[in-house]
Amino acid sequence: MKKATIYKEILTAKETNKKLLAILLDPDKIVLENVTALIEKINQSPATHVFIGGSLVGNSILDTLIQQIKKHCTLPVVLFPGDASQISNHADGILFLSLLSGRNPDYLIGHQVKAAPILKKMQLEIIPTGYILIESGSQTAVERVSQTKPLDSNNLDLVLATALAGEMLGNKLIYLEAGSGAQKAVSQEIIKLVAQNTNIPLIVGGGITDQIGIQKAYDSGADLVVIGTAFERDNNFFNFSIK
Repeated sequence: MKKATIYKEILTAKETNKKLLAILLDPDKIVLENVTALIEKINQSPATHVFIGGSLVGNSILDTLIQQIKKHCTLPVVLFPGDASQISNHADGILFLSLLSGRNPDYLIGHQVKAAPILKKMQLEIIPTGYILIESGSQTAVERVSQTKPLDSNNLDLVLATALAGEMLGNKLIYLEAGSGAQKAVSQEIIKLVAQNTNIPLIVGGGITDQIGIQKAYDSGADLVVIGTAFERDNNFFNFSIK
């Protein structure tokens, strides 16, 4: 396992109030012939990390995609896997996710057990991450694939208790997720509540469609914001500056 350089940098950013931004790429939605142009857009963006993964990932371009990104981009490449099949030693690190909002044992511990022997042989930096799906107005891919229900966005006590449990279990990150293509992003109220009551870095993603949404997440306490669908739809999404 690699030294914890990615996580150390995230911690340092939190301590110095430097906001981070990840572009999430789903291999199933990538055309390899267009990767060079895509990477150029990433290099021109304010992104600090590249996340790779999706709920399904049915194609076999994962290794090639990561190699191409690392050939032309210096940003850390971090796996955001849906299951143990979405692991590549070409990446720099992996978010070792446990879906805390659901009660499907496969996504709480099952897939992690399958992945552990594979990861043990690799040189990836492993970052334990408490993954919390928040209701966003429509069924998302995460909900369909994991066969779990998201947390009610109005049940603030349950959302906070789940985040606290994730921190107490030893997770190094909390990831609040509205889901890919969500109708609405995680609310500022939820972000602020979790940020103010936990001590580990907070990632927020899903349903953020513009610069204002990114800034609102930052202002509410997110340490790292993830943009996926909006960038997929428009590779010029980041033609602005982030404070």
